[in-house]
Amino acid sequence: MKNFLSLLKYIKLFKRNVILYFVSIIASIVFSIVSLAMLFPFLEIIFSTSSAKVPKPDHFELNSAYILGYLKYQISEIISQHSAVYALGVVCVFIVVSIFLKNLCLYLSYVVLTPVRNGVGTYVREDLFGKILQLPIGYFTEQRKGDLMSRLTNDITEIEMAVSSSLEGFIKEPLTVIFYLSLLFVLSPKLSLVLLLLLPIGGFVIGTVSKTLKKQSNIAAEKFSEALSVVEETLSGLRVIKAFTAEGFIFSKYKKSNQELFNVRNKINLRKDIASPLSETLGIIMLSIILWIGGSMILEQKGIGLNGSAFITYIAIFSQIINPSKSLSSAFYAMQKGSAALIRVNQVINAENPVNDNASGKKLDTFSDKIEFKNVGFSYNNIPTLQGINLTVKKGQTIALVGSSGAGKSTLADLVPRFHDVTSGSIFIDGVDIKEYNLHSLRKQISIVTQEPILFNDTIANNIKLGVQDAEESKIEEAAKVANAYNFIEKKEERFEANIGDRGSKLSGGERQRLTIARAILKNSPILILDEATSSLDTESERLVQDAINKMMQNRTTIVIAHRLSTIKHADEIIVLNKGEIAERGNHSQLIEHNGIYKKLVEMQELK
Repeated sequence: MKNFLSLLKYIKLFKRNVILYFVSIIASIVFSIVSLAMLFPFLEIIFSTSSAKVPKPDHFELNSAYILGYLKYQISEIISQHSAVYALGVVCVFIVVSIFLKNLCLYLSYVVLTPVRNGVGTYVREDLFGKILQLPIGYFTEQRKGDLMSRLTNDITEIEMAVSSSLEGFIKEPLTVIFYLSLLFVLSPKLSLVLLLLLPIGGFVIGTVSKTLKKQSNIAAEKFSEALSVVEETLSGLRVIKAFTAEGFIFSKYKKSNQELFNVRNKINLRKDIASPLSETLGIIMLSIILWIGGSMILEQKGIGLNGSAFITYIAIFSQIINPSKSLSSAFYAMQKGSAALIRVNQVINAENPVNDNASGKKLDTFSDKIEFKNVGFSYNNIPTLQGINLTVKKGQTIALVGSSGAGKSTLADLVPRFHDVTSGSIFIDGVDIKEYNLHSLRKQISIVTQEPILFNDTIANNIKLGVQDAEESKIEEAAKVANAYNFIEKKEERFEANIGDRGSKLSGGERQRLTIARAILKNSPILILDEATSSLDTESERLVQDAINKMMQNRTTIVIAHRLSTIKHADEIIVLNKGEIAERGNHSQLIEHNGIYKKLVEMQELK
């Protein structure tokens, strides 16, 4: 229950619906009680052998004697003025009208509840997705995509169901039980006291059975995310799987996860499905006890304030408590499952974000001087990745980062747009620590082209204008021309409105890369970070892409993560990283003369 308090902020958005739900539920209960109360006059008419007129009770009292006496008086009035058959017809019509109004109010309660259930799920999903977008890149290195997808889909569905069940189970059903119990106490306090003593026993049994449901639901969610991760990885790497004839291995991996999910869900359903029959059985046991005690008291004339007709009415009203009790236990089980799902969702929503966006910080509107790294260090999981980095990149310069795999090149470049924050030292842009800038304004000044083209299943135009949503068509076309992408776009039937498929699967490698360059050109940021974009292309595509890169680099400050060293000979400064430290620095000629790590790397590539 404590976990569900975090949902109150979403439910508050639907205060009006909750109030209307509350009112409509009370109305439906009242009409239900009225229809059942009419069972007493119905039985009195059928079984009565006396035609004597019943006197009207003197003054109002909230007890069974007054209520039953008043109903008898009304029946005798109708019978004396018309007939017993006519009175019977009046009672039947009254019952039908009451049941109709009860169900109308019940339907209205569902109408106002639906937006609450779906709305809570919608807003939780939006908050979760928003937090995923805010979290730093480092967070996702330890998270499976399938697990995050599971939280966005399966877990949110569980929360929606739990919200619906909880509102029904903890508003509708308790109100129903309270109203019916109150009426039963009015009719016969003695019998109702016995009933009140029996109810906690049923609650204890149901609570004991459901204890492990929350834990098992959490395990099921984890197994579901594992299976989803296998599916996501399979779809992404299908070409490799088929090339290495690994279908059998991947299938067995998925089958194992799926079977584990099957077993856990079976255990959950066995416990969840026992709620209804268990509560019904307990209800029938209590009903039988009440029948025996009440019947014995009536037969032995021990004075419980009820005759035969009134006792049958009492039993009929009591029977209406069984279904709400069943629903209450089912709601409790649903809440346990929903609670496990909510914990998983809140783990992401409440995850600490070490990169503060500093929304009220300084705005970086223009880049006019230099980028400075002062004694910068970065550690991941307490393992140093970079240390003692001192570097100045002046406006208009091209700086290349080289080194063996794992030397820290990408990490160093990622610190500029604050994909990660430094763990020691500082980075300054135009003399101001980048942490003091508004994060959005900082990243507006930076464009990035990665080695692997990152595109989305959308149109060419929408992929190019990703960073400039209000870009004019002419500007998009101009960016495509500078990126050497216009010619292949023109050949497509829908031109810029052509869909490029999942991750740009309908385009060649060179075409995909030229689109990412067009995207960076359209953004027109003064600082450019290049994770060398030509290393995996054929000769012709490489020439077109490199030409586009050269155009894009003009009049921009560029940090190049270099893989092919032949492409950085004209860089203003080459930084050689080794084990997270700057091992060498200088231009191409100086480093060749130095005869150190850089020269060895160049010679190794020339031998290939």
